[in-house]
Amino acid sequence: MHTASSKQILTLTGLRFNASLGILDHEKTTPQPIQVDAELNQGEQPLRHADEDISNVLDYRKVRQIIIDECTSEHVNLLESLIGKVAQRLMQLPGVVGVRVKIAKLEIFDDCEVAIRVETGQW
Repeated sequence: MHTASSKQILTLTGLRFNASLGILDHEKTTPQPIQVDAELNQGEQPLRHADEDISNVLDYRKVRQIIIDECTSEHVNLLESLIGKVAQRLMQLPGVVGVRVKIAKLEIFDDCEVAIRVETGQW
C-alpha cells in the first residue's frame, strides 16, 4: 500500500526578543529588539504520521530555543554574521534539508524595518 507523502516545512514567524547586535556604540552596550522568521524544510514526510510521539517529529520548542540561544549567546557586530550562525545551527537539526531565516532589526529607523534573509540547503 502506498502512503501519501508531502514536503513538510516548519515555520516560526514573528519571534521577538532582545539581542546584543551591531557596530554602533549604543548597540554594543544595549540589547535591541529583533524579529526572527524561520522556515525549516524537512523534505518528504508522510502526510500522516503513524503515531503521536513527539520524538518522531521536529520539536518546534527546540527550534525556538536554538534561535534565541544563538542570537543571545554573545555580542555580534554584523547582522550578516548572526544570520549565518543561526542558519548553520538549524541546518544541523536531524532531518532538516533546507533553512530560510530572516532577522530584522526593529528600531534602527523610524520609517522602515531593516532585515537580512538567507536561504541554504534544498528548496
